[in-house]
Amino acid sequence: MSAMKDIVETTARSLVDNPDKVQVTEIEGEKTIVIELRVDPAELGKVIGKQGRIARALRTLLSAMGRKTGKRVVLEILE
Repeated sequence: MSAMKDIVETTARSLVDNPDKVQVTEIEGEKTIVIELRVDPAELGKVIGKQGRIARALRTLLSAMGRKTGKRVVLEILE
């Protein structure tokens, strides 16, 4: 498991009430890494945060980690 996927999964599991329903998938392309986060639709707001602050913080962290690998990292939060 990559460090980026691990950070997203650990963070999401700590925020929601049903950590069993958290799924993180990593899709790696040539120039981009897409990390898909799926949570229970009722708990979507907990992962996004007020005004998107938690999601924005995760995206900032992932983009900084992506610079080390020279790839663009995209976090998609799915229902």
